[in-house]
Amino acid sequence: MEAVLDPVEKCPVPLIAAIAGACTGGGAAIAACCDLRIATADMRFGFPIARSLGNTLALSNFRRLVALMGPARVKHLIFTARLMEAQEALSIGFLSEVVSNVADLMPSARALAEQLAGHAPLTMMACKEALRRIHADGDQADDHDLVMQIYGSEDFKEGMDAFLEKRTPQWKGR
Repeated sequence: MEAVLDPVEKCPVPLIAAIAGACTGGGAAIAACCDLRIATADMRFGFPIARSLGNTLALSNFRRLVALMGPARVKHLIFTARLMEAQEALSIGFLSEVVSNVADLMPSARALAEQLAGHAPLTMMACKEALRRIHADGDQADDHDLVMQIYGSEDFKEGMDAFLEKRTPQWKGR
């Protein structure tokens, strides 16, 4: 499973999970790897393994879930084998948005993707990587290479020029 989840988590561009209905097991693990999650109002999320398969999540999945919702909530979800509903997931920050029905889900996800596509790709990459490093390495996390990459990029020069010229930057991702 980690062969699928690790590349999803390390993808340099923001990933949006569009979730309709029940999101459990492997699907829930993939959604937890994404950067932003939008769901329908009837979404239910969790890992009901304590009442179904009797297995466990990998440590990497626990790490991801704890980062998203804290250890107490993860314990409660696993111990009770319950599925968290959309409004609760929104209130704790697990979801970015809840839409009323399936027909609104993909248009909402597409609109968010289009918004992100207009932003500086190197900024988003650096944000994802910095947060990943902080989570993995804590106080020992190093950002020197990221700072050098961003401030030495063509995109940073373009952003500065566009700002001074009062125009929209044309990002190239380099």
